[in-house]
Amino acid sequence: MTHALAGLARTLIAAAAMLSTAAFAGPIEEANKQLVLEFQAVVLNGKDADAAPKYVVENYIQHNPRVADGLAALQGFVREMKHSGSEASGTIKRIVAEGDMVVIHTHFKRTAVDRGSALVDFFRIKDGKIVEHWDVVQPIPETSANSNSMF
Repeated sequence: MTHALAGLARTLIAAAAMLSTAAFAGPIEEANKQLVLEFQAVVLNGKDADAAPKYVVENYIQHNPRVADGLAALQGFVREMKHSGSEASGTIKRIVAEGDMVVIHTHFKRTAVDRGSALVDFFRIKDGKIVEHWDVVQPIPETSANSNSMF
């Protein structure tokens, strides 16, 4: 029985160590979160394509099928949003960082009266810049089978 208790204790200690590491982001994760928050505010919500090089590498890898790879393609996408008069903007509801990954959960709206969509964006960061991006979009339905918010 003593051997089993020792094994359980080791397991609990290891689990506690993993949880404490995940619960408290270190300085790298905090810097990565700040980078993504600024990128969202300045480049995407602010529609400032010229500011993108401060946040994104030249050979940026994009997994969204609507946007090509590369910084120039991202800038073109942002410029098109701006020139079209797009009111699109996102409000970040959650942000999580682990190592080189930052994840944001955003309420995205195309117009002020739009119900919008729930977005989850994954950003991979290297040397203080965004190098890769994935996203998942779920439109907010008119009715829901439960009373929980999508945020």
